[in-house]
Amino acid sequence: MADEDSDSKTEEATEKKLQDAIERGNVPVSREVSMLASLAAILIALVFVIPSRAAEFVGTLIHFLDDPGGWRLEQGSDVVGLAGILVIGAAQFLLPTVALMMVAGIVASVAQNAPRIVVDRIMPDLSRISIQKGLSRMFGPRGWTEFLKSAAKVGAVIAIVAGVLSGQKYLLTSAMFLDVAELPERVLKVCVNVAAAVTVATLVIAAGDITWARIHWRRDQRMSRQELKEELKQAEGDRLVKARLRSLRMDRARRRMLASVQKATMVVVNPTHYAVAMRYVRSEGGAPIVLAKGIDLVALKIREIAEQHDIPIIEDKPLARALYGAVIVDSAIPPEFYRAVAEIVHLVQERKSSWPLTRNR
Repeated sequence: MADEDSDSKTEEATEKKLQDAIERGNVPVSREVSMLASLAAILIALVFVIPSRAAEFVGTLIHFLDDPGGWRLEQGSDVVGLAGILVIGAAQFLLPTVALMMVAGIVASVAQNAPRIVVDRIMPDLSRISIQKGLSRMFGPRGWTEFLKSAAKVGAVIAIVAGVLSGQKYLLTSAMFLDVAELPERVLKVCVNVAAAVTVATLVIAAGDITWARIHWRRDQRMSRQELKEELKQAEGDRLVKARLRSLRMDRARRRMLASVQKATMVVVNPTHYAVAMRYVRSEGGAPIVLAKGIDLVALKIREIAEQHDIPIIEDKPLARALYGAVIVDSAIPPEFYRAVAEIVHLVQERKSSWPLTRNR
């Protein structure tokens, strides 16, 4: 059944499908990138941290090996004291190395995918525990693929380490004739060479593995034709719902705006295409406020309401157009309109008895 379902998924995943997978925490991840980060941290520690911090520890250790009888180990406290010295000395270079590896692991994780908290992944879910699925992953095609990949990587690393050590044969054989104090430096040099070679090899492996992981992830997100049709249908439904909600919001806003026209003290028109209702009462202070505006049918409705409430209607084509384009509803007019509107206010106050007033411009 799983194979049939996989075979039916022939369509590339939509952006929504990919985004939903990411939101659920289903993201492409390469373990090799984390391994690369850890190896890089170890290499940095071998070059910059361990040589300086390990010198004192090595000196103490060499002194103990050269003259073990000089250390008093007669009581349990003597053994504890010696162990404490050795542990503290080792911690001086081991703790920074571990800290570097932790930081490198975090950086590697963030570099692959943005940090995301998925509650469903954190909460326990017994349905995820499936012996059948586990065996399928282990012994199925994907399990064998992962096994072969791991075997190839291990073989490659072993071959690289063997090659590096073969090239360092002189350093290793000559170490037998060195003084004990010189051994740590020789061993560190060989370790750095091995770590550098393995890190470079892991870099190549990680680049290929993350590419494979992303390709395989996108392949897993493929959709069947039926799933694609259902998603498109759902998206179309969502668009229709959003359009309907937007239309309802606009209708409510338009009704509120038209209801405020009766509070206006003047309406500027052009003469039927544009209409801007304004309110100006000297005792209220401030500049005139645009209560409503509209074009065509809305402009006609504003004009009808103004006529019903005996609100002066002034025809001023340039001003009506300019106010409609420059001023939003429930806002005061800008200073550049003060003079033109002041003339209309003066005209309204002078000729309240003859409506509609007309000024041809």
